[in-house]
Amino acid sequence: MDTVPSSPRIVVSSPDMQTAVALARRAADSDAKVLITGESGVGKELFAHEIHEHSRRGARPLITLNCAGLTETLLESELFGHAKGSFTGAYRDKPGKLELADGGTLFLDEVGEMSLRMQALLLRFLENGEVQRVGGSERLRQVDARIVAATNRNLAERVASGDFREDLLYRLRVIHIHVPPLRDRRLDIRPLVEFFASRRVRPVRFTDEAIELLQRYRWPGNVRELQNIVEQSIWQSGAPEIGPEHLPTMVRSTEALVHARERRRQVADDLYEALSSGGYSFWAHIHPLFLARDITRHDIRELVRRGLQTTRGSYRGLLALFKMDPQDYQRFHNFLTAHGCKVEFREYRNGLAAPRERRQPALAGVVGELPPASVTGPSDFHVRA
Repeated sequence: MDTVPSSPRIVVSSPDMQTAVALARRAADSDAKVLITGESGVGKELFAHEIHEHSRRGARPLITLNCAGLTETLLESELFGHAKGSFTGAYRDKPGKLELADGGTLFLDEVGEMSLRMQALLLRFLENGEVQRVGGSERLRQVDARIVAATNRNLAERVASGDFREDLLYRLRVIHIHVPPLRDRRLDIRPLVEFFASRRVRPVRFTDEAIELLQRYRWPGNVRELQNIVEQSIWQSGAPEIGPEHLPTMVRSTEALVHARERRRQVADDLYEALSSGGYSFWAHIHPLFLARDITRHDIRELVRRGLQTTRGSYRGLLALFKMDPQDYQRFHNFLTAHGCKVEFREYRNGLAAPRERRQPALAGVVGELPPASVTGPSDFHVRA
């Protein structure tokens, strides 16, 4: 899989986000309706902007309407507009969001909160593209607005419970983009932290220890919560370097400190899966992440350990496992030596070190010859969103 570059709006590092952003950029090339799903705070609106700005409609307006928290009457007026005198307080004609988005894109956030009646009205527009303002008697207006919708609800479950129209779901979900929660893409945390910190007037750096605690945290509020914690930590500390002591108590809990190493193992497992699936190679994908400080040498060590479990202690076996050419052995050996990432191979030689139980690797064991020199020392690593 080719690496998808970050945009001014979306920082991309983890494989899942690479997939989501690549799909969004493909969606920009069409006028098909898009449904963006994901938990609150993952950045669904950023994806709507990404799709609109890269589309042929990019020079036209992107209009946003949040469907949550509005009464049915108010939502209908906001969406379709209203005629003067159509209800108390309607002192003038007012175009709706659909008319304002003519030629551009209408982003319907929290579309799963619409009432069944509003769903029927939206479905009718999707079928014929015609709009009539509330209380209006003039002829229907033809509107050309692309619809991008988002929800944090499971719409299939709402269809099953009778709270969402199945035909509307099919209409909206021509292209489906799922934005994964931050807890499932921990490789994105370091680059996101650096992105948020870079927007400060004075330069601020988060230490590796602070990043590890942030990567361990569960992030119920997702990226929005991460942004708030970064800004809070910088503001409260006033220091040029943010360490664990500057983070909120909920992040630097004892459990987080105890399990920081488990995070390294999870990062290594994620990278190992990306390599073994055939999508990533060490020099094209892992090495650049290390140079960019998106992953640390500790993460690299964990990745090497993970590989040595499969190759039964063979460093040469890692070449095939990590998608490197056979002639890259010395280069790889020099890289590990220079950055303190070498791992003692002997404990893996006879399968004495059991593989992690978290999940099975995609590749079977690869047995190769031992390196000519002993390999000593352990290490770790991180990634950017």
